[in-house]
Amino acid sequence: MKRISRGLHVIARAIPFLWAFLRDRRRFIVIGRPARRKPAHHEKRAARLAATIAALGPTFIKLAQIFSARADLFPEPYLSAIGTLQDQVPPVPSEAARRVIEGELGSPLEEVFEDFHEKPLAAASLGQVHRARYQGRDVVLKVLRPGVEEMVALDLDLSFRILFWLNVLFPNHHVQGISNVVREFSVRVKEEMDFRAEAGNMERFRKDFLDSPRVKVPGVYHDVTSRRLLVMEFMRGTKVDALQERFASGELRFEDIMERLSSLYLRMMLMEGFLHADPHPGNLLISPEGDVVVLDWGMALEVSRSTRDTILSIALATEREDLDGMINGMYRLGMISPEVARGDIREAAREVMKIMEKARSSSRERIQEIVQEVWDTFYTWPLLLPQELVYFFRAAVLLEGIGFRYDPNFNGLLLLRRVLTGFRKELLRDSAREPMTMARDLLTEGAHTLRLVRDLVTRLEREELRIRVHPRDAQSQERFLHLQARRLLLSVFATATAIISAILFLALGNLWLLAAGLLAALIMFLLTLLIPTHLLENPLRHARGIRPR
Repeated sequence: MKRISRGLHVIARAIPFLWAFLRDRRRFIVIGRPARRKPAHHEKRAARLAATIAALGPTFIKLAQIFSARADLFPEPYLSAIGTLQDQVPPVPSEAARRVIEGELGSPLEEVFEDFHEKPLAAASLGQVHRARYQGRDVVLKVLRPGVEEMVALDLDLSFRILFWLNVLFPNHHVQGISNVVREFSVRVKEEMDFRAEAGNMERFRKDFLDSPRVKVPGVYHDVTSRRLLVMEFMRGTKVDALQERFASGELRFEDIMERLSSLYLRMMLMEGFLHADPHPGNLLISPEGDVVVLDWGMALEVSRSTRDTILSIALATEREDLDGMINGMYRLGMISPEVARGDIREAAREVMKIMEKARSSSRERIQEIVQEVWDTFYTWPLLLPQELVYFFRAAVLLEGIGFRYDPNFNGLLLLRRVLTGFRKELLRDSAREPMTMARDLLTEGAHTLRLVRDLVTRLEREELRIRVHPRDAQSQERFLHLQARRLLLSVFATATAIISAILFLALGNLWLLAAGLLAALIMFLLTLLIPTHLLENPLRHARGIRPR
């Protein structure tokens, strides 16, 4: 009963927005021109969408945080609106937090902690944070919200059911991208709700950055940490979006902080292969000494060596304008759906290449336009961002926003290129293999290729060569034939209805009967043209044209 009630509640909240997006595409859903909408209309709707998501609870707030960096899937102003949902969650009562803590400790709170602040420091969608003292030291207690595990499981089940039908009705790469995000989130959120995993992530980060004293992470008290309770060292610092006074007084240099933050995420992504996957201003502090403190390690991502090498190869191919190398890397990363022909994707790669060429020497305003052009390319062409790049781009968007907050002329792209140049030798050294190993691999691959060619020629000579059709291609042909059969049947029915109506009119002389029959025939004829188009289009397709110029 609870599942049905929650499902009806979610669907009731979602239908008005789905209906509005469909009408943006076609005024009468299946026919008509797009409804005319002014930018102010979309801004109001985006605000309503953000409020609706906030009311739906923790699961959808966390999903909104991820989607707020997916400009390849959603347009402005919706991205900005859902991006405001980072920390706008009311705290749970202190009595409920106490019950969770005591349940995890197995004893009264006062017997373990010398002091406990009832008022939370912060409240997030999955947990909240309280100050306390443990063994004479200032600590922070991160407590999982009561009942959040059951709520997340229920909401994810409902989300997958809704996405199943969206994939049936709108089978395109946008809906597929949304499904991939939710699927990945379902894995990450389970880890995020187990604070023992978060403690392990913090220890891993500390080991990776032992040689970087300017980057810190809180220490963990493992003896009192459990699945729903995390006890950490209290770290003092200022949020990265509240440094105005420290910059103005000369205590900190803006350039140093931005370079330190950029170096941090580039090193995590391309060198260590372990990425902090929840970057936002509340999770990044600058200590009184000017060190970067990284908080909230519930979401962390392991980036494999092959993925890092592929990302680097794409960057190098783009730099030397190697179109085929760029496309090969995109296929290896899974950015291109397997059913998309290579020739069809060359135009998208060429567009990205042209856009990056423009970015070599541009003003900040032009850089923003260039970044939007890149997102437009991802939105228009069947390209899917892999999860590693999604979380890295979230960090890049955060750094760009922080930089612009303090310096209107800040150019994040140039900063990243400068930092990347400093890492270039180390990246190439880490990604390159030993010459003898590389030579041995090339010889092995060459011998294997020669064997395949010899086998192919032998089969051709014996007339034993068979060509197999990929299941996707067969299914595509089946759908095409079924579609044509339906169109043919509807056309036959429309013609038969018109003829029968005409015969009855001649026999009975009833003009209304003739009009009804001809109208029914016209509707069936229009369905043969309109239904397939409706099923193949994306309901958010309108969105790229709503940005104010």
